Amino acid sequence: MSFVDFPEEKQVVQLLQRTLDHGRLAHAYLFTGSTLDELGKMARTLAKTVNCQNPPRRGSAGLPLESCDQCPSCRKIQQESHPDVQWVRPESKSRVITIDQIRELMQAIYLKPSEAHYKVAVIVAADRLRVEAGNAFLKTLEEPPAKSILILLSIESQRLLETLVSRCLRLNFASEGRHRMEAKQSGWLTDFSGMAAREEKGLLSRYRLLSVLLTQLANLKSETEKAVTARSPLERHKDIEPRLRERWEEELSAAIEAEYREQRGEVLLGLQWWLRDVWLKTMALGKDLLAFQHLENAAQTVASRISTVEAMENLDVLEQTQRSLGSNVQEALTLEVGLLKLRL
Repeated sequence: MSFVDFPEEKQVVQLLQRTLDHGRLAHAYLFTGSTLDELGKMARTLAKTVNCQNPPRRGSAGLPLESCDQCPSCRKIQQESHPDVQWVRPESKSRVITIDQIRELMQAIYLKPSEAHYKVAVIVAADRLRVEAGNAFLKTLEEPPAKSILILLSIESQRLLETLVSRCLRLNFASEGRHRMEAKQSGWLTDFSGMAAREEKGLLSRYRLLSVLLTQLANLKSETEKAVTARSPLERHKDIEPRLRERWEEELSAAIEAEYREQRGEVLLGLQWWLRDVWLKTMALGKDLLAFQHLENAAQTVASRISTVEAMENLDVLEQTQRSLGSNVQEALTLEVGLLKLRL
């Protein structure tokens, strides 16, 4: 994936390529949008571009303007195995970025690059930085090492420490404020909305809806486990001493849980956007305002059966469900209670 693969983000791409062309890269960026996945793809693309060993073209300052996506550096960055490109994610069950993670990152970022032209550090869900972690990271933002790029990703930028925001070049992605589902998520939501639109009454219909959602989450958890495990040092270092293995296994378990919770949140956010579409339809508003225009018929059918007040209550129910899932509650039971409360 390179810059040409972001046709909907022309302004962001043009700005980044212009700074590359003139050799005036910012030392810190804040990418904001509606999905961490999309923001992560752009961060990965920027990291590949500045470190590409065989770029298709270079700017007037000699820096690459595109990545080849094929050289050893590009492949390592894509696989998140490049020693000079660091990724920090919430890794505790409470989905926070701890001060220990930031200290480890700061140690790594101040070391000289071993392979890359630029060291890159990407903080995923930077709004999950605890205050003490954010304050510790502030020194790095104020005095960044040479040939380094810091990239903060956030879908809840209002929660970021203002001292961090003010020291970054902020790039707002076109998708901000409107959830963009990938094909696999859109598929389950199509099934869910179609089932919700049928004139079926009773508990059985609700449990069918619950089954669709739980199946999607089970598939998502399996995919998350595979992806996070592939990034773990346990996959690259087999012959290690027992205590280190035990520590890495604990870190892997926490990382899987944290990333799954993040992905689960995006799935439920997609459902929330569709319920918003239902609410808009109860007020007879146009298709152009819908987040999921291809699911308009299902939204219209459900909207014809409920009032605007009931549609708004649905949004409140899902908001409460999301908050409950943020604590240590039983996932299936919490989702069951939430779905049974929906007016469909």
